[in-house]
Amino acid sequence: MVRKWRWKFALVSLLTTVLAACGGGSATQAPTTNPNRVTLTIESWRSDDQKVWTEQIIPLFEKSHPDIHVEFRPTAPTEYNAALNSKLEAGTAGDLITCRPFDVSLGLYTAGHLTALDDLPGIAHFSDVAKSAWQTDDGKTLFCLPMASVIHGFIYNKAIFNELGLTEPKTVDEFFAVLDKIKQDGRYTPLVMGTAEQWEAATMGFQNIGPNYWFGENGRKALIDGSAKLSDAAYVSTLKDLARWGDYLPDGFEAVKYADAQMLFASGKGAIYPAGSWDISYFNQNAKFELGAFKAPVAKANDQCFISDHTDIGIGINAKTAHMAQARTFLEWMTGPEFAGEFSNALPGFFSLSDYPVSLKNPLAQTFVDWRKQCQSTIRNSYQILSRGEPNLENELWRISVGVIDGTFAPEDAAQDLQKGLDNWYKKP
Repeated sequence: MVRKWRWKFALVSLLTTVLAACGGGSATQAPTTNPNRVTLTIESWRSDDQKVWTEQIIPLFEKSHPDIHVEFRPTAPTEYNAALNSKLEAGTAGDLITCRPFDVSLGLYTAGHLTALDDLPGIAHFSDVAKSAWQTDDGKTLFCLPMASVIHGFIYNKAIFNELGLTEPKTVDEFFAVLDKIKQDGRYTPLVMGTAEQWEAATMGFQNIGPNYWFGENGRKALIDGSAKLSDAAYVSTLKDLARWGDYLPDGFEAVKYADAQMLFASGKGAIYPAGSWDISYFNQNAKFELGAFKAPVAKANDQCFISDHTDIGIGINAKTAHMAQARTFLEWMTGPEFAGEFSNALPGFFSLSDYPVSLKNPLAQTFVDWRKQCQSTIRNSYQILSRGEPNLENELWRISVGVIDGTFAPEDAAQDLQKGLDNWYKKP
């Protein structure tokens, strides 16, 4: 009898608890899902950024936009273009499309996969240089919101500079004087870069130092409109400077790969590393010494400086999204200061392209972005229009840059060769 009474009491208690949990009594109510909440999906190749988007950027947006949920759905970088095209053709792609710069994304727009964004509120906070990677050739239509750029320069080992009494060079003469002092000391590699993979010579060499000679955007656009040539003095001078690098690179630099150079510099055995800001995260994790950075030196003191502030990542809207209004809301939020600060701090070395001032927690990243206040920004001159034919200018710059560094080509001959290749197919507008 006692057992039966206890069983009935337990059953009544359980039912009371369940009823309270369902809304009766004073028990805490379980959260309810907003039935009108819309989910947006972002397609991206930046799988390394999954945690940043999921744990930092998206929660920040959703805090002020509770009716919109965002999911970050990356694909492996090497598979992204093909996978995205297949999804777009099948109608299964996400609402938001992360955009590579220039021709790949232009192709998506001309195929009708991306929408125009010229009337997006907040777009006025992006410069013409920032927008250039995601515009039609005539500059009249913007189809992806500029998200981030990477900046070129030189990272250096502060301990070695202090030990040898060196200061950051501002002119080309000062730059080579610093390299000579490091070489004469004999204990450190003056300039840490290899040419085995070729792209480093063009990207961290030619495109790093060249804008100061061809005056940034003016020179880049002059190549496109035909008023300048790659055989002009500006390009010969760039290649002459680059040719001098061979005397300061690691022994056997012809066989040194990108990852090898990163490890050599991080080990403390090299003084200066020709860099892109994307290298910041690697060195923060692997270098056990204090890092500094200086921008590409100018020809003469007090010359106007130009930096390669290269447009790298954008984001657009799938023309077939079922949630156009919400997708535009998300992109409008990305034009503002909240996103600019969060993104730039979460991914040091990838900088928001808006004009909002951003205070960065990483001092090396702050050094790079501060150059925007001193110099005029430009982008790599081979990326827009000029690499659509054969020989491809970007690939030619890889070959030619390596050739002048290892002494295969004289700078004057190399410049003539570049222009000859462009003349083979490019018809000026």
